Amino acid sequence: MQTDRKEALERIHDEVRRCTKCPLHRGRTHAVPGTGPIEADIMFIGEAPGFHEDQQGIPFVGAAGQFLSQLLEQVGIDRQRVFITNVIKCRPPGNRDPQNEEVLACKDYLDQQIALIQPKIIVTLGRHSMARAFPNEKISLVHGQARQVGDLVYFPMFHPAAALHRPTLRPTVEADFTRLRELLDGKIKPDVYEAPPEAEQLSLF
Repeated sequence: MQTDRKEALERIHDEVRRCTKCPLHRGRTHAVPGTGPIEADIMFIGEAPGFHEDQQGIPFVGAAGQFLSQLLEQVGIDRQRVFITNVIKCRPPGNRDPQNEEVLACKDYLDQQIALIQPKIIVTLGRHSMARAFPNEKISLVHGQARQVGDLVYFPMFHPAAALHRPTLRPTVEADFTRLRELLDGKIKPDVYEAPPEAEQLSLF
């Protein structure tokens, strides 16, 4: 069964590498489907690949990725045991924010990744990733709070790049990673989140 899931995940990743659903494919060096084991307990979802990710086809390999590795090590989580991907799989020009049509073009890929990996915790990194589950929230208010949405547990965080650009955020990000460890260990429990009716349509984006 696990072998079947792994093969299905690789098929999705092959499809991502060939994808032409939105104009971003024209400027990419490599699509960046994601990396990590099929049995990962934690799934990190960033926003979009940057320059280094586009060059290598691997998520979070630049400065923000190095900081992510450091944060994981600090709380005793092996980066090789988590799954890492992004909301969109190709680099936007100039590292601009993802656009709605690009998010929609990649949505099915991300949905399938989540369904196959079945992570215990989905960590959203940054506001565009957070908007998938909590479209009407502000990351400054909900970061570090575990929330259960249906069968999924989401844990929103600031993007590691934000702490690199704003060093005053670093203690906050480090504290959130400590809480993530506590959540993984069962020391804290997620709150049940019920999206307001007007958020249901927005959640598609």
